[in-house]
Amino acid sequence: MISTLAFIFVFGILVFIHELGHFLAAKKNGVRVEKFSFGFGPKLWGKKKGDTEYLISAIPLGGYIKMAGDEPDKARKGRPWEYLSKSCGQRAQIVAAGPILNYFLAFLLFSFIFVMGAPVLTTKVGEVLEDSPAKKAGIKKDDIILTVNGEDVGEWQKMAEIIQQKTKKERLLLNIKRGDEVLKIGLVPEVKETTDIFGQKTNVGLIGIASGGDVASVKYGWGKSFYKGGEKLFTLTGFTYKALWFMITRRLSFRESITGPVGIFYFTGKAAKLGFVYLLNLMGLLSMSLAIFNFLPFPVLDGGHIFFLLLEKIRKKPLSARTQTIAAQVGMVFLFGLMTFAVYNDLIRFGVWEKIAQWWKGVGPK
Repeated sequence: MISTLAFIFVFGILVFIHELGHFLAAKKNGVRVEKFSFGFGPKLWGKKKGDTEYLISAIPLGGYIKMAGDEPDKARKGRPWEYLSKSCGQRAQIVAAGPILNYFLAFLLFSFIFVMGAPVLTTKVGEVLEDSPAKKAGIKKDDIILTVNGEDVGEWQKMAEIIQQKTKKERLLLNIKRGDEVLKIGLVPEVKETTDIFGQKTNVGLIGIASGGDVASVKYGWGKSFYKGGEKLFTLTGFTYKALWFMITRRLSFRESITGPVGIFYFTGKAAKLGFVYLLNLMGLLSMSLAIFNFLPFPVLDGGHIFFLLLEKIRKKPLSARTQTIAAQVGMVFLFGLMTFAVYNDLIRFGVWEKIAQWWKGVGPK
């Protein structure tokens, strides 16, 4: 039940915010919005205000807007409030506003998490590997690493990044808290080849310790939180585009890198059980991903519409209704195939097929 509610909450808000971006940009550019619905399917409630009917629909998984004059295959009256009567630039603003608002939401969520208290792994050592540089230098379980070469390390990730960058057998000086004592320990990391998050081989410095799993909450003021939220957003954006490029060039497994509704359902459920801040973090990641995905220059996506508007600007006339229809159909077929693959992949990855098979053995025909 928690997983279902979390999925509806997260997915519903993300798609609703996306449509809200289109709605606000349309109103700003003088386009008449005939319908703005929270949810899909049968109408549960509706109220007309001005030219727009505001709806609450039965399926709370997002929303939609219907703009006047947004049907290229139908005759237009050339009225100033029609979408297709607007300039390419104005229509591009309306199209781009959806993913832009998703991206902005991700920034706000990441920033708010730092205000609430971002959970981070502490530098408490949980395990020291045998015959490792750490073991030989005298590091013990439950030691807390305070500094590396004089640089404060308040969290495990920062400490690990500093150590992993030492690939030339450089000597490190660690300040370690053990009980009430602060010890200075010197060691030289061993350099090993490993696989990074993009599936690429790389050399890193390792000292042979593992985290104790202790989590602390790191809070900042609003100003610092906005900075940290923006920093996190831009870092993750870079990772995402790099991963997309590696998938295109087949240096990263497409199967292992993509997830669909089943995966999102699984992860939102896990995040909700961990706590509200974890759910907000996942929502930020998904909102950012939705923005980036929608900006891809592919038919039926917002990026595809912007690409067609660019062609219209260059050609001084729009593509024919037939061409746009064919492109949209091709795009829908591709997206449906991608979604089908993602769902099938998720069912295998999360063991759903096995559970279905076990259930069928119990209730199926004998």
